[in-house]
Amino acid sequence: MLPFTPEQFLNVFAIYNKAIWPAQIVAYVLGAIAVAALLRPGRVSDRAISAVLGLMWLCTGLLYHSVFFSSVNKAAFAFGALFVVEGVALLYTGVLRDGLRFAINYRFRAAIGAGFILYASLVYPLIGIATGHSWPALPMFGVAPCPVTIFTFGLLLTTTRRFSYWLLVIPFIWSLIGGSAAILLDVRQDWVLLVSGLIAVPIIVIRDRHAGAVAEEASLTPSVELRP
Repeated sequence: MLPFTPEQFLNVFAIYNKAIWPAQIVAYVLGAIAVAALLRPGRVSDRAISAVLGLMWLCTGLLYHSVFFSSVNKAAFAFGALFVVEGVALLYTGVLRDGLRFAINYRFRAAIGAGFILYASLVYPLIGIATGHSWPALPMFGVAPCPVTIFTFGLLLTTTRRFSYWLLVIPFIWSLIGGSAAILLDVRQDWVLLVSGLIAVPIIVIRDRHAGAVAEEASLTPSVELRP
């Protein structure tokens, strides 16, 4: 059982969306910047994408969870702390240490990532509207925890080299918590959240193991000296 009703849950979003308006528009602008940066790989683009993700996690943790959702669920303070930790970790790893590399390609992994990005930004709100969650009681891209998590998995699936798996822990935990709650609350656009972590995390781990195996095989292959 949840400590709040579906009506209370949606009412929190109504109050939250009104209070932070027009931050929703800013979130879409930042999301567009992150997607555009994927098309122009480079250090500046990598840092820009990391900064967008970090800011979304920070703001969602500090504002939605800690200030608004906590009015109906005291566990939101713990959720907010986790989101802040994830936001700081993304900023530290991707911006300060320049440790994340992003790029769009035509491989299966990036295609799944692009699907998550499209879902979080465009399909997610459309499903919400179709199922009766009209403005302002509509979880919005970039400022609500579930689309932020799906968007994050989408972008991390486009990374081109290994990164610390600690960055996946909190999004994965929230995918299970938020996705399970979505079923109880009948928030159908969040049902994808429940499987997003179960899809993204294994794909990333398998990618890294395969890359590691290829690198190890290459290092063990004796070089052939070409003589005239």
